[in-house]
Amino acid sequence: MQRIYEFLRGHPTGVDVSWAVVLFGLSWVGAPPLTDSLAAYAVASTLLSLVVALRRRVPERMLLLTVAVGLFQLVFGVTPFVSDFAMLVIIYTVAATEGPRWASRLALAGGLSASTISQLAWPPEMPHARGPQIFFAVIMTVPFALAWVLGDSLRTRRAYFAQLEERAARLEKEREAQAKVAVAAERARIARELHDVVAHNVSVMVVQADGAAYVMDSSPDTAKQALETIAGTGRQALAEMRRLLGILRTGEHQEAGEYVPQPDVQQIEDLVEQVRGTGLAVDFKIEGTPRPLPSGVELTAYRIVQEALTNTRKHGGPDVGASVRLVYFDDGLGLLVEDDGRGAPQEMYEDGGADGRGHGLIGMRERVGMVGGTLDAGPRSGGGFRISALLPLKPAH
Repeated sequence: MQRIYEFLRGHPTGVDVSWAVVLFGLSWVGAPPLTDSLAAYAVASTLLSLVVALRRRVPERMLLLTVAVGLFQLVFGVTPFVSDFAMLVIIYTVAATEGPRWASRLALAGGLSASTISQLAWPPEMPHARGPQIFFAVIMTVPFALAWVLGDSLRTRRAYFAQLEERAARLEKEREAQAKVAVAAERARIARELHDVVAHNVSVMVVQADGAAYVMDSSPDTAKQALETIAGTGRQALAEMRRLLGILRTGEHQEAGEYVPQPDVQQIEDLVEQVRGTGLAVDFKIEGTPRPLPSGVELTAYRIVQEALTNTRKHGGPDVGASVRLVYFDDGLGLLVEDDGRGAPQEMYEDGGADGRGHGLIGMRERVGMVGGTLDAGPRSGGGFRISALLPLKPAH
């Protein structure tokens, strides 16, 4: 049935032609005997069948043809017959089509006057039957009026849905544009932070190199340790620089001020204490064995916890509590931030954070993606909001 329905919708003209053939055949079931009016009857039935066949291709022209056929019937005395049903069809079609308004008005006027004109042209044989004649004219006008009303309602409904679709498409484009702007801004901020990290690592390398040169002769072991520190710091700086170049596709960012190291995992505890000072109850735990991590991973972990606790204060409501878990794995760092509040609005985690008031989740996803990790954000089953992330020690290629 579905295939048949799709086929019929895909071939509207073919369907109309089929109905036109049926209407033409029915018109000859009650055809008049072989008289002089038979030719006029044949012309009228053929033209009205043509109206049904082409009603959706050229509705305005078919309406004018219907009016002409009606005048033709009046002139040649062709009484109403089965093919006149095409008048109802074309009135509905013109009213439902997004065409010129004159055509819809003409269809309405013709439909309201057709029955009255028919009664005047072919009055009943009963003498002094004005009452039944008027009653019959009114009754026969109702189908024409209903056909126009149904068609016009369908046209209005289509226009309304088209307007809704256009508005939805426009809002979607605006949302995508806002998300792109947020992503670009967040990448620029991440790039500046990574720039500071790289500058800090280079500064450490310079200090260690100067120290190694100073104690090379007097303390070879200390110089060796300094060189090892330089090698490790240099590898970290190279990895961060590669990420930086991946973000900065075009343009240059001029940085002003003094280069300072960015927050790391060890400062998350200080961040939690600061948040507790604002009145938010936060439970903080560390699982596993803490160890040094790449600067980009530590910076990402700090920013995720910072943004998650900020969202808890903004969206959690009164008397909300939160928990922060850091889990050290063999190959990465796990983060879990949960709260028992009302949770963020539905749109925040469905649209990536573009809720009209901030783009926190977009920033989180960008940061986690930079280090090759994964992020999961959404409502908890028991209420509240949950953010979990896994940050690998080595970014995925």
